[in-house]
Amino acid sequence: MGGRGWQRFLIANGMNFAIGCAIWAYKGWIGDFFPVGSRSSEFLRLYSRRFTAVEGNTTFYVVPDKETVNRWRSQTPPEFKFCLKLPKDVTHSGLLQPTIGGALRFLDQMQGLESRLGPLFAQLPPSYSPAQLTDLIAFLTAWTATQTPLALEVRHPDWFQEPHASQLRAILTDLGIGRVLLDSRPIYEGTEDPQLHSERRKPKLPLQPSVTAPFSLIRFISHPNWEANQAFWLEWVPIVDQWLREGTQVYFFVHCPAEEQSPNNARQFQRLLEEHEVPVPALPWNQIKPPPTQLSLF
Repeated sequence: MGGRGWQRFLIANGMNFAIGCAIWAYKGWIGDFFPVGSRSSEFLRLYSRRFTAVEGNTTFYVVPDKETVNRWRSQTPPEFKFCLKLPKDVTHSGLLQPTIGGALRFLDQMQGLESRLGPLFAQLPPSYSPAQLTDLIAFLTAWTATQTPLALEVRHPDWFQEPHASQLRAILTDLGIGRVLLDSRPIYEGTEDPQLHSERRKPKLPLQPSVTAPFSLIRFISHPNWEANQAFWLEWVPIVDQWLREGTQVYFFVHCPAEEQSPNNARQFQRLLEEHEVPVPALPWNQIKPPPTQLSLF
């Protein structure tokens, strides 16, 4: 099947959209997202039967060994995707060029996920500015030789100002590197909630939706009150719709400072997409029948 034919196939079958949360293991999800009585050893298997992807923040702090990676693969369906963050030793140690070897070793370790390995992403610290552009280009150019999809998240404010914004967009497009789109507006512009104070450590940066690769990776920092997210979700619906119809693979990850709400917030966005007839696959979670209610004789 040719490139355009495959693109049409993905669109027609809703296979170019994946949704999930930042993590898969959270005990507070037991009784709602996870069945009552679920054990921590079952969390990944249960999560991957409800969502189609996970952001995988854990690899930023600890690189899993080969045995762990193999276990992740064995517990998830072949179509499930891990979009893992590069380790902080790679992205937060100053310049990136000296860490190319470490980045490639991390990638080699993650290859054990096989078909489940989605785009990886590099989150750069706020201190990494356009002054390091030559270093960034060298790192990204070296990565392209792996032919593994990579997305970049920048946090220094200057990356969002001209001429740096256009320059970065052109470089990413030329190299086929994706752009991580961080949308933290709900926790800054939504209604006040005490749980938001810690989450507001995430940067308040401009949202500049653009596609620089065959895929896009969106990190949506949702408000604990799902109604406070509605206006922002309604902005995303036509954008996601357009990108999917153009053949872009979209990964949409929903965070929440009240982690208990993350799965339901992601489910609500999925519902909005379906209501607006956006070509997305059915959410596996919605296909799971609730356990029967046991009737009491007394």
